Amino acid sequence: MSNTAALYIVATPIGNLEDLSPRAARILSSVNLIAAEDTRTSRKLLVHFGIGTPMISLHEHNEREQLSGLLARLQQGQSIALISDAGTPLISDPGYHLVRAARAAGIAVVPVPGPCAAITALSVAGLPSDRFAFEGFPPAKSAARRACFGRLAAEPRTLIFYESPHRIIDSLADMTAEFGAAREAMVARELTKKFETLRAGPLGVLADWIARAETPRQGEFVVLVHGAEARAAAPALPEAERVLKLLTAELPTRQAVDLAVGITGLPRNTLYKLALAHKSR
Repeated sequence: MSNTAALYIVATPIGNLEDLSPRAARILSSVNLIAAEDTRTSRKLLVHFGIGTPMISLHEHNEREQLSGLLARLQQGQSIALISDAGTPLISDPGYHLVRAARAAGIAVVPVPGPCAAITALSVAGLPSDRFAFEGFPPAKSAARRACFGRLAAEPRTLIFYESPHRIIDSLADMTAEFGAAREAMVARELTKKFETLRAGPLGVLADWIARAETPRQGEFVVLVHGAEARAAAPALPEAERVLKLLTAELPTRQAVDLAVGITGLPRNTLYKLALAHKSR
């Protein structure tokens, strides 16, 4: 066992077990304790590599409760490895509070890099990768989700989202509504696994493909969306205001905005704000 106090942030495979690095395997074998998001899931990985290090659960519902005990162990000179169910810890996974507390206490926090679904998908998407924004999981409710996408409609960087199997259809439909059916995108699922699926194309086509269940909706999805073109960042607002003024005079605000999106090609969120501002005058 390691006798040097340190918190190791260890990346584990997102599917293919061969992706566990020799260094990660050595660290997991030598620390005093492994803090795992789900000990049942992580036990399969440890058994496969013959690692018998004790584990404790650390997930989003108990992280604050476990914090003091784990910090005490570190302050006593023990070493702890933090792992998530798959990939790099803290990327849409728990661990932030533990890392922050350890750093504040002067404990060494050591990264042990490896797989990450977001970066793995970006590397093969064929979308601009010099600048990108990781947005994690979108809101679960449609109204909040559409508002989130609306705020990002003019973002020029490539956008990366995670999504669950039971929300992927609705999420892609909302992306299509807010970003536009023609926006270039890619959907990735089961990365590095036997049934790995990568599909690129316009958002509207991808939304229809998922809705028609051409592929099993199993496993976490990664959705990448091309950033907005430069011209979308400087919309012709005077013309948009003129169109909205005409439409809102005859139609409810939501319907007027939906029509204005098709007419002007501007982001729905921008047009909705213009419509509200016009009505308040």
